[in-house]
Amino acid sequence: MTLGELAVTIGLLCVLGLVARRFGLSAIPAYLLAGLLLGPNEPKVLSLIQPSEVTDFVADLGIVFLLFFLGLEFSLTRLTRTGRHVGLGGTVDLVFNFALGLIVGVAAFGFTFAGLVLAGCVYVSSSAIAVKGLIDFRRLGDDETDLVLAILVFEDLVIAFMLGFAAAGGGAPSETLVLVAKALGFITVGLAASRWLSRPIDRLLDRLPLEFFLLAVFGFLVSAAAIADQLGLSEAIGALMAGIVLSETSVREQIEDRFFGFRDIFAALFFFTFGLSIDIGAIPEVGWLVALAVVLTLVGKLGGGLIAGAAGGFTRRQSFNAGVALVAHGEFTIILAQLASENPLVGAGESRDLVAFAGLYVLATATIGLVLMKESKRLGRVFFPTPRLIEER
Repeated sequence: MTLGELAVTIGLLCVLGLVARRFGLSAIPAYLLAGLLLGPNEPKVLSLIQPSEVTDFVADLGIVFLLFFLGLEFSLTRLTRTGRHVGLGGTVDLVFNFALGLIVGVAAFGFTFAGLVLAGCVYVSSSAIAVKGLIDFRRLGDDETDLVLAILVFEDLVIAFMLGFAAAGGGAPSETLVLVAKALGFITVGLAASRWLSRPIDRLLDRLPLEFFLLAVFGFLVSAAAIADQLGLSEAIGALMAGIVLSETSVREQIEDRFFGFRDIFAALFFFTFGLSIDIGAIPEVGWLVALAVVLTLVGKLGGGLIAGAAGGFTRRQSFNAGVALVAHGEFTIILAQLASENPLVGAGESRDLVAFAGLYVLATATIGLVLMKESKRLGRVFFPTPRLIEER
């Protein structure tokens, strides 16, 4: 990507983003559309940007900043309070949505490796889109957001194993156990650091001049993401834990103020890069599959949210809001499909259909999910009206 291409990209992101905001929508679908228009796939009238190591690197930074800010809001105190939702909510979400995803996978590829991967693509929600939506619609302070974040944490753990499965052709049981141990160990160390090292970190950051304060925070964030990546986990988990560690410091608000702009810029470029992989020319081949998956996703995420919320003590409206926040799919769906497409167990035809499905499915669920998320409270009042006492005559 040249500087000229970057200038065109940012200009289109601004225009489409402002149009989306004019209609009261999140800018995320607009960023995806910009990637679709300028990317190498159909329609090719405006094709300008080719995916490269540069665009991949920018996308990684977008994920890192989004999850870092989630961690800053998701303090250890809140994580402890939410912990009771992780096992129950995450399990309900997994059972409901992986089973429904398996229906889509079997319908497309039969009982094959590609079918199992597609089930994973339908199961896992987008942490990046969900977090951006929670921020855009000012939902981070809502009680049911604890349930949403708990399920996302559970999904991030599950997806670490799915990524190994997609890349290695299933993976041996011993490899799965190693991944489990790595994930649990990494999270445990992060939580311990948040509890016991917050004061030393606080004193260090508080004494640094602004320039070195910014470098220290950025270096800590990138290091945590890199360590998670080296362990075979998602860099998103590393960024999340970095945010949780720093959330217990007195400089948390200063960090948010200083890095707020970086988050928004790189998040926009992340979703743009995401859109580069979407090919609407594949609609005739996989359109029916995308439609089936979208319908089952709405059933699974909303139904699972209502059940998990009821079990967690939330009202039906709150449970509905939680389910809606999980409808959008994104980065992990694309990554799973791309890894599987390079696996020798997936044929050429299956590989092409899997990648095409992932891009179109993400665009559809991201758009529908964000529209529903914007209107979820109003819809909740319609679907679950407050009971009225009948006056005795």
